[in-house]
Amino acid sequence: MKVRIEMEPGLEEEEVVIRCASLSESVIHLQNYIMEQSGGTRCLTLSDAETDYFIPIADIYFFETEGRELMAHTADRMFTCGYKLYELEELLPASFMRISKSTIVNLDRIYSITKNLTASSMVEFQGSKKRAMVSRNYYKLLIERLNTRKIGRGK
Repeated sequence: MKVRIEMEPGLEEEEVVIRCASLSESVIHLQNYIMEQSGGTRCLTLSDAETDYFIPIADIYFFETEGRELMAHTADRMFTCGYKLYELEELLPASFMRISKSTIVNLDRIYSITKNLTASSMVEFQGSKKRAMVSRNYYKLLIERLNTRKIGRGK
C-alpha cells in the first residue's frame, strides 16, 4: 500500500481519498477507521417502496432477513436494504454484531436482553417497541461484547 499526503493551504475541509483496484476488507476497515476518527456520519441507502432514504448507520437498530429481503429497522420504521447479511457484516462498524442466522444488531441501541434457557433470548431496543431474537449460539458472545462496553466493575 502506498500512502501519500498532499497539503493544500486554502482547503476548507479535509478530504481523504482512497484509490484501490477493488474494494477489499482492509480498504473497508480503513474507511471505517477514518470515518470514526473524523466524527463523520456514515449513511446507508435504504428503500421504502419507490423512495430511497439516506439513513445514518447509528440510527439503525437492527437488520433482519424476511424471506428473500433484508430489512433495516429504525426506532419507528422499516426499510428494504439492497445488501446481503454477510455483506453488511463486512461493511458495518464494530458496534454491529450478528446475533442469529438472520439478524445483525446495533450494540449501541440495545436496552435489555431477556434470557431464555430453552429457546432464543429476546433483545429490546432503546426508544422502540421493536424486538429481535438472539439465538443460543450467539448469546454468550453477545453478552461478552456488551460487557466489554460497561463502565466500572462487576459481572
